[in-house]
Amino acid sequence: LCCLCGTSILPNPSNMCVNCIRSQVDITEGIQKQVTVLWCKECGRYLQPPKHWVSAELESKELLTFCIKKIKGLQKVKLVDAGFVWTEPHSKRLKVKLTIQAEVFNGAILQQTFVVDYVVENNMCPDCNRQNANPNSWVACVQLRQHVFHKRTFLFLEQLILKHDAAANCVKIKDIHEGIDFFYSQRGHALKFIDFLQSVVPIRFRADKQLVSHDTHNNTYNYKFTFSVEIVPLCKDDLACLPAKMAASCGNLGPLVLVSRITNQITITDPLTLRNYSMDAPVYYRHPFTALASQRALVPYIVLDIEPLPVPQGNSNSRYLLSEAQVARMSDFGRNDTVFHTRTHLGNILHPGDTVLGYDMTASQLVGLDYEAYVNKGGRVPDVVLVRKSYEEKRRKRHAKGGAAAARPWKLKTLEMEVDEAAGGPRGRNEAAAVRERERGGERALLLRLDADRERFLVELEEDPDMRARINIYKDAERLALLQQQQPVVGQHRQQPARAAPAGLLEGESDEEDDDDLPLVRGVQAGGEGRKEALAVSAVVAVERALGWLCIFVITLVTSWIKAVLSL
Repeated sequence: LCCLCGTSILPNPSNMCVNCIRSQVDITEGIQKQVTVLWCKECGRYLQPPKHWVSAELESKELLTFCIKKIKGLQKVKLVDAGFVWTEPHSKRLKVKLTIQAEVFNGAILQQTFVVDYVVENNMCPDCNRQNANPNSWVACVQLRQHVFHKRTFLFLEQLILKHDAAANCVKIKDIHEGIDFFYSQRGHALKFIDFLQSVVPIRFRADKQLVSHDTHNNTYNYKFTFSVEIVPLCKDDLACLPAKMAASCGNLGPLVLVSRITNQITITDPLTLRNYSMDAPVYYRHPFTALASQRALVPYIVLDIEPLPVPQGNSNSRYLLSEAQVARMSDFGRNDTVFHTRTHLGNILHPGDTVLGYDMTASQLVGLDYEAYVNKGGRVPDVVLVRKSYEEKRRKRHAKGGAAAARPWKLKTLEMEVDEAAGGPRGRNEAAAVRERERGGERALLLRLDADRERFLVELEEDPDMRARINIYKDAERLALLQQQQPVVGQHRQQPARAAPAGLLEGESDEEDDDDLPLVRGVQAGGEGRKEALAVSAVVAVERALGWLCIFVITLVTSWIKAVLSL
């Protein structure tokens, strides 16, 4: 019997029933029931004393951990369960329901549940306080530059920054001529961003500091730190001539090479021998070299014939195939019958009749000390250096159809950047650059060039799956809806006779054949329907597999039962 109320109970060390134990003992005594937390309204962070501020969303695991750590006296008991009790988001109140256990009365374990209230008080963190007091205040600045005539590298780098959230600690981002400036409130944040840049692009940087103020009484100094970061002036598909020392260190590669890939390393390929070499930024800057020609100098050619060549032992490259090609300039059709014979690394990509982009070495004015030294020594220069297959004609036909065929149902996010108006122009050019732009046609020419760079970047994403795999691509809901609405119309159009085919197709060539090898972002192109179909197929396969195992189990059970009956 219970020693207090006389209720019949099972024997236990306390000789009391559960209700009497709860009335006599409160294991929550000494545990804080109401806690005050400080929250910054500007950045949404909570103060974790003494000086650390943590980011946490409402009802998240991070916020629950933060709240439990704020409770005093909880270390004396065993925490069994914890969870949030819903409160109005604007009430400035948080409630956490806790379940604890403790030992009472000679080994008896008592479990109890209670709620802890948290009062959220506004308190601006030092970073936001400093930023609001002086919006232009910063401690460290990363000046990112690349001395080339386009912005494609920065467009791709912008997507990498967004994917990895590398600019989360930025106070301000400013778009200026030939680069971007990133401003930080702490030097450590700037160094962390530079480490990220070193992991994605080949760079070198130099650090400087400027004294802002100092206190002679306690010998403290305030500095502003500036990091000048330079990206190597090379981009994919650039034509370059290696210096003699660099070519020798690469195993006598080239010296005329194509830049085939840019990551944190530079990959160069010799289109005449199919050999390649990868170098990092320190190796590059020992014997730096620049591009002889970039993508703006590419000339379209028509492939007349392609013949694969045997690959020398040790020079195998699974991505390319060494071949002999006969090509002719598209601009020469109807004017002359000039045909160029050249070697190319695109033998597994090109076919007779394809359009290919290349550098015309016979008509180009190439300037470079290393290139001139190579030519003066009697080096062999090919008439044409083929770079990549062109889908421009097929893409133009797709856009000519309009509607769903021309839609690009995906989009990219962009960084929120300020424009340096003081540098002389809408895109942050300095005075000399502004004068040059006015001489070349002014603001309109600049905007057209920027739009062309962005369009070329989007086309590169469509054509290069490796490049596309490194960034995040998002569905464009409006274009995707338009595409899905017009898909039946496009299907009816394709069922019409051949005479209704758009102008420009070759004789005997259909709409479907024309777009077979046109690169598209297939995963996004399919939209939600493709994923739904894939999930439906997976569900059917799973059900069929489960039914198969069920049949096997039933057959085994029946067989065992029959054997048991026969044995009797």
